[in-house]
Parts: sequence; C-alpha cells; structure tokens
Amino acid sequence: MRIKWYGTASLLLESGDTRLLIDPYLRKYNKKAAPFPVEEAKTADAIFITHPHLDHFGDIDAFTKDGVRKVYVSRNGIERAGKYGFDTDCMLPIEANEEYTVGAFKIRTYRSRHCVFDVGTVLGVVFSPRTWLRAKTAVALLEGCRKFKLAGDTLAFEISDGEKRVFVLGSAGMEENTEYPQGADLLVFPYQGRQRMHRYMLPFLETFAPKAVFADHFDDAFPPFTHKISMDKFEAAAKEKLPGIRAVVPEENEWYEV
Repeated sequence: MRIKWYGTASLLLESGDTRLLIDPYLRKYNKKAAPFPVEEAKTADAIFITHPHLDHFGDIDAFTKDGVRKVYVSRNGIERAGKYGFDTDCMLPIEANEEYTVGAFKIRTYRSRHCVFDVGTVLGVVFSPRTWLRAKTAVALLEGCRKFKLAGDTLAFEISDGEKRVFVLGSAGMEENTEYPQGADLLVFPYQGRQRMHRYMLPFLETFAPKAVFADHFDDAFPPFTHKISMDKFEAAAKEKLPGIRAVVPEENEWYEV
C-alpha cells in the first residue's frame, strides 16, 4: 500500500488496482497553493469523507462530475450537499462502527471528534493583521464554513488491504467512549488547530501506538484563518513518545510506502 498527500487533509491511497480518495479540497482560497491534480484524483474508485466541513467536503462536486461516482459521507453531509445543489445520487450514507469494501480495501469507520481550537489559536487569528488585510476573503470563508456544519458526524477510518493498515484522523480529536485499534502501520494525524501541536499529538500516539505517523493539514489551506505550521518539533516529539516510530512530513503530490 502507498499514500499520497494533496495538501490540507486530502489523501490518495493505493493498493494494487484500487485507489481511495479521502477528503478532497481544492484550496481555492490560497492562490499560492500548487494546483490540485484533479484528473489523477478522479482515478479513485471511491471517495470517503471524514466530516462535511468546507475543507474536507466543500469541493466534492469537482470530483464527482465525469469522475468518481461513489462518495461515502454522513447523512448530514448528504443533506447539506443537496441543499447547496451538489449531485447526491452518487453519495452513500455512512455511520460509525461499520465496514465497507472497495476493491482491495476494507474500511472500518470509528466515531471521532473535531479538534477544539484553543483560545491562543483563536485570538491569534482574530487579532492578526493578516485577517484584517484580507477581510473580504475572511468573510467569504466564514460564509462557506456556515454552509458546512457538523452534526456530531466526525468519523475516523481504519483502512486495510490485508497486509497494511492505515488509520486516518480527519481532525485532531478523539471520542472518549470509542475503543480505537492499536498498532496501525501508519497513523495520519492532522497537525493544525492548536498551539504546541507537537505536544498535543502525544496522547494520540499513546492511544494508537502506530508504527509510523504521517502529518497532514499543516499547510496554509485557507488564509487568513490558517497559516503553515512549523514541523521542526514533529519528529523529535513523536520519537520521544514512541522511540521506534517513523515520523513522516510529506511533500505534496509524492508517493510514500506505508
């Protein structure tokens, strides 16, 4: 199995002839971002959505037109997609504690939680000159975020091809009453939303005890509300918690073996 990061939380997983696309987002608010390789992404056999936020689900119609025809998303996501004119005929509802098969992959769903932004992060955005200098963009983003709200439907995915297991968190949160599987070959961890993320991720590493951790969501997906996160302390913090772990800071559009 191998994995590619397209920026933000967008991932492409491949095993044999099967491809899965996770949380595709075009990053259209960041004009400096590399173009999203939509045509390659459309070679996926299915799309899985961890939660229907703007930066995980808001661009889904770009991938379902003349491309991927199966989108697995929560019922809330389907309802919101229909409300805003997306094609919902290709969407299939998913819930926690279910298993799906797509070609070589088995996907097990788990209840998860969205990251709760800390006060320092919120105040840093509110009082940043960057926010006020790009007020029009900020307003447009807030309107987009208003359309794509959660209804307790954040999910995490365990994806297996029979040889390797990848556990994907769409946001840096865990559900207290959920028993998560340990020992995955790779944990995908969203590295944004809190101050001192290198410390904030440590309980996740303890809970999941993965062989490797793969960062995503650390790019500047929608300025002025986000900024690129420094990854300087990521690997050292991971190895401090789990000395044998492999810590991967991916480059966009590059394949990595699981």
